[in-house]
Amino acid sequence: QVQVVESGGGLVQAGGSLRLSCTASGRTFSTFAMGWFRQAPGKEREFVAAISPTGSTTPYADSVKGRFTISRDNAKRTVYLQMNILKPEDTAVYFCAASYRVLVPGPNDYWGQGTQVTVSS
Repeated sequence: QVQVVESGGGLVQAGGSLRLSCTASGRTFSTFAMGWFRQAPGKEREFVAAISPTGSTTPYADSVKGRFTISRDNAKRTVYLQMNILKPEDTAVYFCAASYRVLVPGPNDYWGQGTQVTVSS
């Protein structure tokens, strides 16, 4: 059984930084593509960033390009989302997902429970 667990959320002021972490177990981590998504109150879940199993491909949503960086450490079975220059509109529950089928995980892949990120103005 694959388990995905996020950590690192919290409250930060606008302009600040935060780093999220995510681990996936139950299968060789280096075979997973990993993705970050977010869902703000009253809105649909949206794609943030993804990373291929080797880290060579990293697509981003336009809204976070230049501010967020996704990376992974396969030896530590962990993927990171470094978030800089945070804005109030980045406030959301952030979800991590894992897929061994596609680059950007979908609803039928493996998902964590989410971690809250709140950016105050």
